[in-house]
Amino acid sequence: MRRRSAVQRKVPCLFVTEVKEEPSAKRERQPFKVLATETITAKAIEADIYSAIPTEKVDGTCCYVTTYKGQPYLWARLDRKPNKQAEKKFKQFLYSLEDCKEFVWNIEEDFKPVPDTWIPAKDIEFSNGSPLPDENGHMPGWVPVEKNSKQHCWHSSVVNYEAEIALVLKHHADPGLLEISPVPLSEILEQTLELIGTNINGNPYGLGSKKQPVHLLVPHGAFEIKNPPALKQNDILSWFEGCNEGKVEGIVWHCNDGCLIKS
Repeated sequence: MRRRSAVQRKVPCLFVTEVKEEPSAKRERQPFKVLATETITAKAIEADIYSAIPTEKVDGTCCYVTTYKGQPYLWARLDRKPNKQAEKKFKQFLYSLEDCKEFVWNIEEDFKPVPDTWIPAKDIEFSNGSPLPDENGHMPGWVPVEKNSKQHCWHSSVVNYEAEIALVLKHHADPGLLEISPVPLSEILEQTLELIGTNINGNPYGLGSKKQPVHLLVPHGAFEIKNPPALKQNDILSWFEGCNEGKVEGIVWHCNDGCLIKS
């Protein structure tokens, strides 16, 4: 199975964004909008976005396979988030639109507790041995999916730890076909994948039913886009709206240096 870069932090956008001082249509009581410009970010240019591989952004929930209890395990995404008081202060800071200041977090007091088994995502920054929040005030991380977990029952339905296998969607030997196969967890070790299915994100792919739910894993970067749009905002919007290949959640470009960029 061809391996692409893992998702270990929030994936940055292709275009530079700008803040417009008018109420957000998506977030209640947010007095500003964040809009994409037509300028490609410096990060994308540095990563040589023009030679990157465009892949389908799958609409599910992010997972990670790494070692736990001495064997490969599936881990569920769990971001460590600010408590109510800290979140209120952080939002006030964001809404003030003051670019000249940097918000200062108290790592010990500002964040909600997480399980002892929680681990921070690999690509986040550290200071004095402690993980630091990203620009959204979150610390991306993971918790192991225990067998028969009620909280992560749909995650646990796609793995068998005794057999050390996972149910994975991948390309079939015949072009244009896909197959769902049991894959050794050792083969997808240190990869991130998307869990999709009947009870995930409103089931946009129409998998299974309430009586017979179906869930499976999709490795990130598994589905390359064959005819991608040009890297211009209007071309990308037209591609999403006007072509069959554009009927996807989004595009994630996998750059040669391991960087990921999304649109």
